[in-house]
Amino acid sequence: MTLNFKQELTAVFGFPVAENPTQVMVEAAYRHHGLDWRYLTIEVPPRDLADAVAGARAMGFGGFNLTIPHKVSVMPLLDRIGESAEVIGAVNCVVAREGELVGENTDGRGFLESLRAVRDPAGLRVVLLGAGGAARAVAVELALAGAESITVVNRTAQRGEELAGHLRDKLGAKAAFQQWSDRIAVPSGTDLLVNATSIGLFPDVEACAPLDFDSLDRDVVVADVIPNPPLTPLLRKAGERGCRTIDGLGMLINQGRIGIRYWTGLDPDPAVMRAALEKVFNSTAAG
Repeated sequence: MTLNFKQELTAVFGFPVAENPTQVMVEAAYRHHGLDWRYLTIEVPPRDLADAVAGARAMGFGGFNLTIPHKVSVMPLLDRIGESAEVIGAVNCVVAREGELVGENTDGRGFLESLRAVRDPAGLRVVLLGAGGAARAVAVELALAGAESITVVNRTAQRGEELAGHLRDKLGAKAAFQQWSDRIAVPSGTDLLVNATSIGLFPDVEACAPLDFDSLDRDVVVADVIPNPPLTPLLRKAGERGCRTIDGLGMLINQGRIGIRYWTGLDPDPAVMRAALEKVFNSTAAG
């Protein structure tokens, strides 16, 4: 029997990154499926990103994730950019393929997998809160999946109008911008409401998007991209009105599953990944 003490390496680069829980679910999947792989959580200041990418290349990483603030700035450091990442304009997952580092974006696809468990995205009329990186990924994938219309609601008009224009110009989608107000009314006929902002993210767990909940029809599916905590005030209040809800754990797990498939060729068990995250979040809440 040949002994092999070499572990395959993957990671997430971010700044700050200590609150990122991706390692918990990815390493749980590695263990469950008997893979001698590791996933490291590495804090990389923006000035050191090029060195970090070069280091991952030199050490033969199977791939790595990017989180804030590196999703755009990493792009010129890679050998190729995948089609979805090119359209979105951001990379959150890098894959080592035949000696090259290839940039992909799994955020929006992860969200789409969660949504499809509840509703077919084709033909949906969508209200999207936010216009940052997560919002951009979700909006692009919804447009590609055939959403009927997307209304981008954002505080900064320039950023919101830019995203709506990008969806129209690049994808031919029906998209419009709406200025963020003190109380956001959900237009009649909305099928899907998505919070793609950081409102409600740990540690500010009592924060809630300033929604006029009286305008929220029970037929609207309400989704939040925030994984920690899984049950945000937005989802709790939407559930009280009878809406179906989608928590951010699903998006996080699904984008992680796609990354693991890219790196290892294995399709990991999502139940194992979710159980690992829920255990951590429950113990954090109890503490």
